[in-house]
Amino acid sequence: MEQKEQMISMNKMGTEKVSKIMLSMGVPMILSMVLQACYNIVDSMFVARIPDSEGMIHAGESAVNALTLAFPVQMLIVAFGVGTGVGVNAILSRALGENRKEKVAYIAGNGVTLGIIIYIVFLIFGLFGIDLYLRTQTTDTVILGMGNTYLKICTFACVGMVMFAIYEKILQATGKSIYSTAAMIAGAVINIVLDPILIFGYFGLPEMGIAGAAYATVIGQIASFLLAMYFHYGKNKEVMHGLRYLKLKRNIVKGIYVIGFPAIIMQALMSFMTYGVNIIFGAVSTAAVTAYGIFYKIQQFIFFAGFGLRDAITPIVSFNYGMGSKKRVKEGIRYGIIYVEIIMAVGIILLQVFAAPLVAVFGLSDETARLCIMAIRIISFGFLFAGGNIALQGVFQALDCGISSLIISLLRLLVIVLPLAKIFSVMNNAAEMIWFAFPIAELIALIVAVYLLIKANHHTVDNMGEREHF
Repeated sequence: MEQKEQMISMNKMGTEKVSKIMLSMGVPMILSMVLQACYNIVDSMFVARIPDSEGMIHAGESAVNALTLAFPVQMLIVAFGVGTGVGVNAILSRALGENRKEKVAYIAGNGVTLGIIIYIVFLIFGLFGIDLYLRTQTTDTVILGMGNTYLKICTFACVGMVMFAIYEKILQATGKSIYSTAAMIAGAVINIVLDPILIFGYFGLPEMGIAGAAYATVIGQIASFLLAMYFHYGKNKEVMHGLRYLKLKRNIVKGIYVIGFPAIIMQALMSFMTYGVNIIFGAVSTAAVTAYGIFYKIQQFIFFAGFGLRDAITPIVSFNYGMGSKKRVKEGIRYGIIYVEIIMAVGIILLQVFAAPLVAVFGLSDETARLCIMAIRIISFGFLFAGGNIALQGVFQALDCGISSLIISLLRLLVIVLPLAKIFSVMNNAAEMIWFAFPIAELIALIVAVYLLIKANHHTVDNMGEREHF
């Protein structure tokens, strides 16, 4: 017991004021996530300005459309990487709170091995499945060609994306989010710098167009991965290292995916939603698909900031849950919800005020720009509902309530939004109505999330004193 108390005293997640530690851990995560959103949107900004060539008009919009169709696959890769990382994060934080050092080492090592397996699976998809996937969404040969080029590069070199997600969550779980932030920033800066150079062929390099955007993306991701790996093995003294910890252990893998699998499904649902929206909106117009793709990149500035704070909520609540501090768990839940809602409120104001200037930087056609501005103005009103959902999903993951988190994701990203979008898409004013599907889905999901939180509070948090302490 004395050893456990000594370890807890060394980790700020168990000692510092919850409102303060959540900001000190969350702000670096928010900055790194916002920067990630920044280089995601920079990709689209530069790609949208790819010049027309002989026999190809509106090349930039076709390229953005190709990125939009490719995006679900990239999101699916992120889903498996981040979802596995979430499982590693939650059980590693709890093992730290329980001072089980050997288990901590195996959790981190097994997370790395699982990341390698995930990469191999998507490499195989990149070799054999890309063309079939793209043809389910479009028959346009120009868009198919661009999408094929972009996705092949991104899947062949997705090792950076997957492995960074694993090492990022390990660093966050040990309270060292400053290092994961530094790695994220380094990769983002490299991506942003390389984008125009490789797309347009500056400094004597060939003009690679959409392939240049893909190369810039994967080079940045690999840089982030290598730097995060260096920080983990060089700076993370709370985790023992060794090749023997890479050997998969059934109980560790099961523990990771009890929490991580619902998180994977949660993240993957974003991929399925985007895929479904692409098909539904494609029946309305190609401009609607392109407008949605641009809007999605813009909204990431706000959502990713919320995700950054959520990624602070999970280890803090999980650590104190493992430590057995009911008071600090409840403070983590309360401050997490408050902080995320503040972020979303600021986001609503910014997007309502700057919708037109933001869309203007992409140089879109008049119709596509009009639809994109409309999407921003309608959907952003649902961000307050989305903020509650995002915060509570982090809470559910920390409290071993992964199924509750999954239910919320199913409601907001699949069960409600796609049927509504389909219904709105066949109306006479479909181009205006389809955007309302998103805020309606967020509101309904939040009502259910609050109900599930009340249940979790009664059955899990209030009974913490009855758990066995190690």
